Amino acid sequence: MTPQPEAAPQAGAAAPTQLVLPAAERGATVIPDKVVARIAARAAKEALATDTDTSGAHAKLAGPRASVTVGSGTARLGLTLDLPYPVDLAGVSRRLQQYVSERVAHLTGMRVTEVTLAIEHLIPADGLERRRVQ
Repeated sequence: MTPQPEAAPQAGAAAPTQLVLPAAERGATVIPDKVVARIAARAAKEALATDTDTSGAHAKLAGPRASVTVGSGTARLGLTLDLPYPVDLAGVSRRLQQYVSERVAHLTGMRVTEVTLAIEHLIPADGLERRRVQ
């Protein structure tokens, strides 16, 4: 007697089903603090480019730097930047905080609870050369 080969599963027979968990229970996307900081710095650069029109000072402005504290779906941002002079500091600061907050929230899905600004330098629109009073 020859051994019989095992019967192949019939077409149409149901394969064993696996339990599919809802998306919220499968895991989470983790965005490192460093990435959120880069997004915030880039958003600040975008906001400054559209908000300030003193093109002479733009070439001399240092790029914004950001620090971030992330926890439980929220982010606290700290931005250090230079601004052109003269400029409405209060108005530019409010618009910058609003834009960066919205942009980071949109791109990361995190709720931004705070955006702190530290203005290091005011760069004159006509350059850094010193002029004497005459």
